[in-house]
Amino acid sequence: MSLTQEKKQEIIGEYQAHGTDTGSSSLQVALLTARVNELTQHLKANQKDHSSRRGLLKLIGQRKRLLGYIRRKNPQGYQELMKKLGIRG
Repeated sequence: MSLTQEKKQEIIGEYQAHGTDTGSSSLQVALLTARVNELTQHLKANQKDHSSRRGLLKLIGQRKRLLGYIRRKNPQGYQELMKKLGIRG
């Protein structure tokens, strides 16, 4: 239930800040969002998969902490990232 290499490279290409960026906060949030969306779809079909549900909650918490960091350091970038990812209204 992880991202395929092709999907991960596509996300990295779209959200990286510069050519060698592989781990900026906004990129990490984009990758976590893709994994959250994938796990959400999995849990809709497999409602009794509690270990995956726990993993999903851990991913959401990690993404929340990263978004808080981005919000403190770069409020304008935070707003742009929210619109681009389509999360939080």
